[in-house]
Amino acid sequence: TASPITFNGLVRQYYLRADAEQGDLQVNLVDKHERSDKSHVIAQRLRPELETIGARHNARVKVVEVPPGPPVMSPLVAEVYGPDEAGRQQLAQRIAKAFDVTPDIVGVDSSLKEDAARAHLTVRRQRAESLGIPVAAIAQTVHGALSGADAAYLHDGQSKYPVPVRLQLPLESQVGLDALLALPMKAANGQMVPLSELVQVDRGVINKPLFTKDLHPVSYVFGDMAGKLDSPLYGLFAIRPHLKEAALPNTGDLGEYWIRQPVDTYRQYAIKWDGELQITYDTFRDMGAAYGVGLILIYLLVVAQFRSYLTPLVIMAPIPLTIIGVMPGHALLGAQFTATSMIGMIALAGIIVRNSILLVDFIELQVAQGMAFKEAVISSAAVRAQPIALTGLAAMIGAFFILDDPIFNGLAISLIFGILVSTLLTLVVIPVLYFALYRHRAASSEPPTEVTVAHS
Repeated sequence: TASPITFNGLVRQYYLRADAEQGDLQVNLVDKHERSDKSHVIAQRLRPELETIGARHNARVKVVEVPPGPPVMSPLVAEVYGPDEAGRQQLAQRIAKAFDVTPDIVGVDSSLKEDAARAHLTVRRQRAESLGIPVAAIAQTVHGALSGADAAYLHDGQSKYPVPVRLQLPLESQVGLDALLALPMKAANGQMVPLSELVQVDRGVINKPLFTKDLHPVSYVFGDMAGKLDSPLYGLFAIRPHLKEAALPNTGDLGEYWIRQPVDTYRQYAIKWDGELQITYDTFRDMGAAYGVGLILIYLLVVAQFRSYLTPLVIMAPIPLTIIGVMPGHALLGAQFTATSMIGMIALAGIIVRNSILLVDFIELQVAQGMAFKEAVISSAAVRAQPIALTGLAAMIGAFFILDDPIFNGLAISLIFGILVSTLLTLVVIPVLYFALYRHRAASSEPPTEVTVAHS
């Protein structure tokens, strides 16, 4: 029986577990203030021990954290496509082995089921009818022996609901068919006949589930990352050199797709990378588009304010400078560049443009009041440095409170290091760029200086 449906079980489809060999164990940790390690560190530390226990019993063990992160079945997912089911399953097995030999990839699994033995009991109708034993009675006996049959109900006067009295073979007798086939059944003449005389046993293997995605037959291979480089993208690029060996012989090159399904799945064997890669692509694609739209809107707004097409370019020049702070900041703290980091970069665009507008507006205001252009440019950075630094410091202090958050720490790192570096560079870059672009226009617009020569 699967555990209650949670977000974790929903996205990973654990709520569908119903087979006897499947199970889950949920461990609840004490409050974070009562332990020194984070939950992720604890999970990573226990994973090797749990996998060792699973290996002794030929079991697949997965350590899944709550919340699981992006809504995917697994961080690493390879969708295997091909023209026939047998070849597709063979290719999936070879890709799973490639996952196994790749460092830092753990929790390798697939949608394939092992060849478990299955026994199909067919009632010998002619023999059963000759003995006067109904076919339904034979089926009921087999079902009751293995799954149990409620023969009566116990009314003890204390329970809210009646307690069933269930007849069932003991667990040790359910392994194999010897105890089942030895069950006696009463014939019409009162003779006891063993079940083995009434059924025919056909042995084989269990039926395996078939999966499709968008009407294309598919098999899945799953994996997770655990190691120094915890991002699934690093594991994906590490496994790609092994794909050539995993390809089926005499079937041509193995197709590889990143952002869409293969079109002709009935002629070529191919894999499509899914999991966190697909989520990362979709997220950064959408955020990149939002970033571009935001820059266009900022440009139009500044054009309307300064009535110039060139001045907004000067004002927006420090936006790329945020990368100088964001990327080294992630490297310095050993953090990964995530979707929240991208959100921080989008927010930085507005913050940095605000600082640039303060400088350019001050220069134009001072020039309009009669100050020399060169002096206005120099004094802009000196006068506006304190309010710009204070507003930037306030934003950085606010970001410090989410620096320890496991999800939004990328946002905090982008804001802290991006504001720190870009603010310092803005105080230099904006005055220099503005002076370099407008010094000739300012020189031509200044009135000529009067020179008086006195004759003695």
